[in-house]
Order: sequence, then structure tokens, then C-alpha cells
Amino acid sequence: MTEPAKGLFIRTHGCQMNVYDSERMTDILRPLGYRAVDTPEAADLVILNTCHIREKATEKVFSELGVLKRLKDEAGGKMRIAVAGCVAQAEGEEIMRRQPAVDIVVGPQSYHRLPELIAQVSRQTGDRLATDFDVVDKFDALAIDREVDGPSAFLSIQEGCDKFCTFCVVPYTRGPEYARSAVEIIDEAKALVDRGVREIVLLGQNVNAWRGAAPDGGGEWELGALIARLSQLGGLERIRYTTSHPRDMTDDLIFAHRDVAKLAPYLHLPVQSGSDRILKAMNRGHDAKRYLTIIETARKHRPDLAVASDFIVGFPGETEADFEATLALVREVRFASAFAFKYSPRPGTPAASLPGAVPDAEKDERLQRLQAEIGRGQQAFNSATVGRVLRVIFGRPGRRPGQALGYSPYLQPVHVDDAASWIGRSADVEIRSATQSSLSGEIRAHAELRT
Repeated sequence: MTEPAKGLFIRTHGCQMNVYDSERMTDILRPLGYRAVDTPEAADLVILNTCHIREKATEKVFSELGVLKRLKDEAGGKMRIAVAGCVAQAEGEEIMRRQPAVDIVVGPQSYHRLPELIAQVSRQTGDRLATDFDVVDKFDALAIDREVDGPSAFLSIQEGCDKFCTFCVVPYTRGPEYARSAVEIIDEAKALVDRGVREIVLLGQNVNAWRGAAPDGGGEWELGALIARLSQLGGLERIRYTTSHPRDMTDDLIFAHRDVAKLAPYLHLPVQSGSDRILKAMNRGHDAKRYLTIIETARKHRPDLAVASDFIVGFPGETEADFEATLALVREVRFASAFAFKYSPRPGTPAASLPGAVPDAEKDERLQRLQAEIGRGQQAFNSATVGRVLRVIFGRPGRRPGQALGYSPYLQPVHVDDAASWIGRSADVEIRSATQSSLSGEIRAHAELRT
């Protein structure tokens, strides 16, 4: 008799790398009979895949664990609870101490051990805490033949960070920079395309820091060469990469935007501040002029390049003049999109002990001004696409019946009515209207339905 499936519920917080990790955890647990369910109440195993970037991240995890403990008690203790991700890495022992209902704590480089840890919990033997940094073992354990859901898929090529920005916990929770081999990446990309994937998003904490031996032994590749090789895969329509660091933005990668047709004309390049004084305090390793030169050079080779970024407002010591320098940079670059956040200290990071804390009220006021400036640029960029025909890869239904939602080459959400049959496919779409956050359009009559 076939054993009934066990319910698996994963709640994912944070970055796209965490989304990828959650997908791989699902793959790892599938041979054990676990299948995804929609609610924690229906789950035999609940995993919180956590992020340490946001403010009060640890306390938010404990709040969620309190809710899960009640569910576990109501289920007679049969539910298993696991905490994964960066909070697990940073606070593993504290999680086990403060919340006994947690069965397993596993860091972002150790989740391949979940089957082993689950077995040990069932036998009440062995470790329940795994926070090693053995990233090589992790990728060796992850099968390249993955389940995919939709025409776009993440592919992790690089993990960790050696930059040590003073505000960031990633070097401490994800470990040092590690690059997968070109052969591994190409093989996984082939497997994804064979399963119907049309767009691959290459992931890394510093994805453009990737360097790897060429498959034929002919020296070392940079990211541009890897993208060029992946573009040769038949059936693959689009390649993206995220997230980049200005210190690793090489000519090789800029030329790839010029030369590789399948590489999306989109560059997410966090700058964090427009003030050289603040950038130095952040240990970013570049100044505003260097950042602007990178953007100018990239747009010279790919004039339609959409540029996105990240900003932190209210970093310790930030003055009004420093903030005005950030606004000036935003106006000069004309970002297609950007994310802006108020600074909040992360325990253990150098910035947490810096003097010159900015009052919350000033942070709030600056954030509103920055978001307004970013919004004007985003509206202008989106409006400029009205009347153009863009290739859109449709991934899921929209909010209205029969509507399809996809993404343009510039990572703009595109809504098309009466287009449900195009989900999982791509089409040429004439853009008819634009808001600050999305586009709407119609499929060109001569578009071919690609299978």
C-alpha cells in the first residue's frame, strides 16, 4: 500500500535567494513523501525560511513560532517545525532555547541535510541544529533535475559575500563567496530548459563576483562568458542576473549586455547612497562617480538598459547634505525601479556601534522624499514604453478572469486581458497604458503561440 503524502508548508521571507532555497528544500523533501500544502494547519512539516535583513527580524520569527506552537499543540504534537535561513544561521541556539516547539534549525548552507535531520528527530537521536558553512556539500547534494512551476526559474550560481559592508549581516549568515562551476551551472540550465523553462534568473549575493573554470579547461570565465554560453541553449528566451555589486561590474559583463540578445536589458546594481562620505562609512568600496561611470558605460553599449538599485536612508551620521546627494544621484541616473529602506542596526555589524544615529522622524521624512523621486523616474520609464511592442513571458493568471500576468524584458509587470491561453508562453505585446508599477497591453494579432 502506498504511504499517504505528508503535507509541507514553507513560509519564505526575504530575497530571491531564499525563494530559490525554499524551492530546493521542496525538491529535497519530495522523495520522503512530502507535498506542498496551502496552509500550515494542513502540514506535517512547517519550515520558516527566514531573512535577517529587515528590522527586528529575530523577534518576528519568534512571533511566528508562537503561532505555530499553538497549531502544533492542537495537532497533538505531530507537526514538525523547522527554522531555516539567515536568522537560523545567526540565532540557531537561541531559537532552540527560547522555543522548544522547534524541532530543527538549519542554516542556508546546510538545508540539504533536512532528510537526515528529520530522521534524527523521529528517532530522537543526533543533532537538530545544522549551521555549517559547507556550501560545496550543499550543491553536491542538490539534484539538477528539479520540479519547475512556470516559465521562469531561479538558478543559484554564487553564494556568500566577502565585501563586508558595515550595515550587512550576509557575510556572517551566508559565509564567504563561493562560485559553482560552469559545468554544474550549464547542466542545471539545460535541465530547466528541458522542463519548459523560458527564462533563467542567475542568482548570487554578489552574482557578478562569479568566476569559474571554463568547461573545456581553457582558462577562467567571468559572468559575461557564462551568460554567452547559456544563451546558446535552444528554447531559452531570456537570461537575467541579480544581485550585483559595483565593485564586480566588469567590461566583460557590460559587453554581454551589448552582444547577447537573450540577456535582458536590465541591471539591478545597488548603490545604497549618493554621498561619498556615507559610502565610505558603509565600506562599499566605490564612490558616486565610479557608480555613475558604470551606468554611463553600460548605457553607451546598451542604450535602452533599465537600471534598478537599492538605497538606505538614515545611515548613522547621514546629514541633510548627504541625503541631497542621494536625491541628486537618483535624478541623474533615472532609475526604472529602486528599493529604499530606513537604516536599522543589525547586531554584530560594525555600523550598529557607529555614532550619529538619525532620528526616526527624519528617516521617515527622507524615505518619503526618496520614494517620491524614485516613483517619478519609474513612472517616466514605464510611460516611455506605451506604444512599443515588447516580448512578454507570461507566468500566471492576473487578478481579473481570463487575464494573464507576465514580465517585459525590463522586468515590468504586464497585464493582458483575454490571454489565459498564453500563460507559460511568450508573446509580443503592444503596450497601451502604464502606471508607476505596471503596464497593460494587447497581444499582437500575428503573434505565434509558442509551445
